[in-house]
Amino acid sequence: MPSKKISVVADMGAGFAIETDIRGHQLVIDQPKAGGGTDRGPSPLEYFLFSLAGCVASIGRIAASQQKLNLRNMRVTVEGDLNPDGLLGKQTDDRVGFQNIEIIAEIDADLSDEEKQAFLDDICARCPLHDNIHYETRVKHELSATGCFV
Repeated sequence: MPSKKISVVADMGAGFAIETDIRGHQLVIDQPKAGGGTDRGPSPLEYFLFSLAGCVASIGRIAASQQKLNLRNMRVTVEGDLNPDGLLGKQTDDRVGFQNIEIIAEIDADLSDEEKQAFLDDICARCPLHDNIHYETRVKHELSATGCFV
């Protein structure tokens, strides 16, 4: 089975801002000022939803190209419901993560509504991030053995 490893490294200094360089792209995650950050970038939760929207749209472009479909435009809105108590260390019976995630797609192509729905279903079935959220994915965490910064 072919495998491709994708890796990112995130560095956080004294504040909430977290920076990375991904293939020459400088990205920053931060918290809003009301949450103690400097608002230099979207929060991790916003990036998470954006990455899902971006993955759905990207797979949409790939699928449209493969199907020789003239996909003029696609707008993907992703909304998630979250109880912030857990991440703030407060007692809660809810999971820490999103309780619900909804993907709403507007598709500008010469397709009927039924065909657009089938197209969206196919896209979501092919989207790796949708798959990771929809199905259980093992996540392992560990402390670095080196324990030093370069």
